[in-house]
Amino acid sequence: MISLKSITSSLAALLLACFVATPSQSQAQDWALKRLESSPRHLEFVEIEAGKRKVNSFIAFPEVKEKAPVVIVIHEIFGLSDWVRGVTDQLAERGVIAIAPDLLSGTAPNGGGTSALGGGDGVRKAISSLPPDQITADLKAVVEYAKKLPASNGKVVVIGFCWGGGQTFRFATNTADIEAFGAFYGTGPTEAADLAKITAPVHGFYGENDARVNATIAGSTAAMKAAGKTYEPVIYKGAGHGFMRAGEAPDANEANKQARADAWKRLEAILAPLK
Repeated sequence: MISLKSITSSLAALLLACFVATPSQSQAQDWALKRLESSPRHLEFVEIEAGKRKVNSFIAFPEVKEKAPVVIVIHEIFGLSDWVRGVTDQLAERGVIAIAPDLLSGTAPNGGGTSALGGGDGVRKAISSLPPDQITADLKAVVEYAKKLPASNGKVVVIGFCWGGGQTFRFATNTADIEAFGAFYGTGPTEAADLAKITAPVHGFYGENDARVNATIAGSTAAMKAAGKTYEPVIYKGAGHGFMRAGEAPDANEANKQARADAWKRLEAILAPLK
């Protein structure tokens, strides 16, 4: 089993890398909010009970006549940002229900979450202190909520970005009844005992210019193969860490824009058979 020290060290490194990689982009997301506010789809906040906790979550519904699969979106180190909420809307635009839980719910004074932490160091400090077991319990509660939605067809996919990408891969070792996992530029576990618990394919999305994260791909590939599990990593040429967000920004470079477009097509192909 992975030791607590190993988990703590890995998460600390991941948190630092995510924060340092794109500090300004976490603050200036007016373009993301503008797109979100112009959405024609039904968007709302809901509180999901997770034991004694209540997880504030953002949900987007597609305009479809049939029941739809649900995609759970695990946010970056920046918490439940406007961009992450925008991802749920873009997923709904593609015909699926999407839920983004604020895993920082209850960490701010007076029980608030991301929006009450003031951004920057406040969010980073709070997210670095989240107990892994609490994260798992919160995500399991969101999965159960998703499956019971009247508009849901009961099929659930989990995706996450940066910190959320690592949490997606970790959650894959702690849950069942998920159709697929999409880990975007996040590191994965390599311990055989943990990987043996994975019950669905893990699809990896990585930028070529992200050596720290990419250095872990070979280990995850070998470990998943040895465990008899499906792990399909794809590296997008010229893209950097965080290309899904950076590729959407007004000042995006061509490599990040192309990587984002290609990644969306790949994600759509993964979701298509579930509808």
